[in-house]
Amino acid sequence: MATTRRFFVENIGRETLLTGEAYRHAKNVLRLRAGDEIVLFDGSGREYTAVINAEQKGALACTVTGSAPSEKECKTPVALFCGALKGDKTEWVVQKATELGVSEIGVFESRYCSAFMNENKLARLQKVAREAAQQCLRATVPAVRFYRSLVEVFAAAAGFENKLFACEFAQKSDADLRALQGPCALVVGSEGGFSPEEFAAAQAAGFAGVTLGKRILRAETAAIALVSVAVFCLGEWQ
Repeated sequence: MATTRRFFVENIGRETLLTGEAYRHAKNVLRLRAGDEIVLFDGSGREYTAVINAEQKGALACTVTGSAPSEKECKTPVALFCGALKGDKTEWVVQKATELGVSEIGVFESRYCSAFMNENKLARLQKVAREAAQQCLRATVPAVRFYRSLVEVFAAAAGFENKLFACEFAQKSDADLRALQGPCALVVGSEGGFSPEEFAAAQAAGFAGVTLGKRILRAETAAIALVSVAVFCLGEWQ
């Protein structure tokens, strides 16, 4: 095989079983069989090399042959907090933010947010993050959480050295993104944006308002643009 296939498994031991969707994908799509080498990861930041031994009923039996820390993770933690978006846009943001290397993703409700979240949607977002991490060679899956208010978001971001709040009506950026150093918490709104009161509350919580240029960006574009700029300025693309 040109590329060693990777699979997310929650519990990895010396002898590990591929079951469920991982098994079906390995068997029916990739046509893997005994003797093939694969890579397993459990979200801990380590990768495990393994060899498929045999097929069991509904599972592939594998033997782990080694492990090592992943070299694909960002050195500096970056958390994205994004307002819930309509349709499948939130899934798209989770997928792309995972590919860009964020350490955690928070989806929240705010004053002008018109989308809603429930346990099934949150579980779906967590699955999207796992699949994206598998595809982009990460060994850590960013935690995906839901926050019912900006107050909860501000509390979750309290420990970050840099706290940036993207606001479409901010007149200027209160932080120089080119000088970013240290862990970053990034907040971007939903399609409706933020109210002046929410912006003021963010500033009171220690967030610096930032603009994203002269044009109004779609919410999903704004989220990924800000993450991209942050990881670049933190030196992750060097």
